[in-house]
Amino acid sequence: MPLHVSPAPAPALHSVLVALGSPALREAGTPALRSVPGPLSAELPLPVHVLAAPSSDSPSRPEFEPEPRPAPAPGAGPAGAPATRLAGWRFLIREGAATLAAADTLRTAGGWTFSHFFEGPYLTSTERALRQADASGSPWQPRLLSVPDLYMLTLWLHGDPEADPAEGSPAPADVLIPLAPAPPGIAAHRPYRVADLLPRLAVRLAAPPLLGSTA
Repeated sequence: MPLHVSPAPAPALHSVLVALGSPALREAGTPALRSVPGPLSAELPLPVHVLAAPSSDSPSRPEFEPEPRPAPAPGAGPAGAPATRLAGWRFLIREGAATLAAADTLRTAGGWTFSHFFEGPYLTSTERALRQADASGSPWQPRLLSVPDLYMLTLWLHGDPEADPAEGSPAPADVLIPLAPAPPGIAAHRPYRVADLLPRLAVRLAAPPLLGSTA
């Protein structure tokens, strides 16, 4: 497998495994997990990074699923690189070879903790994007990059497979695969170079709200 999937922090994985064995699993809003009789596993951990904005001073919070929030264009990291921050890790929850749901973990002041289970279109879209990346034959390090202000989530293929998955910003030659549903005008599952896609996103993020909008 050309993809270099990085191991998640042990406490993050442990928090998901504990949740899988707890009563919370049967109370989760994920029908597939409530009804499954067999053993479940947490696989394919992906670090979830959030595209930061320069004026953002809010504390770290789970922004894996895009939320409506007005913001300026993305901030810049070292040497003009777009600024991102690690918000959590996501695991695919499987029964055998079948993926049933995903689990999110959060980094808090006390360490890594389980957040929630979920289903939905991003789950199947993530798997499809991972297959696309694997078929490319390139040794990518897969991550997720969330753009909450655009209701957008992408598979971020980082070009340095040995990099610390919790650090770094998207490099111009890295690849982003928008997951479905993608924002209007952005093709889901079309690979984009960071140098091509991020300027388009910056324009959208910097655009003022439409007249009459409540944004």
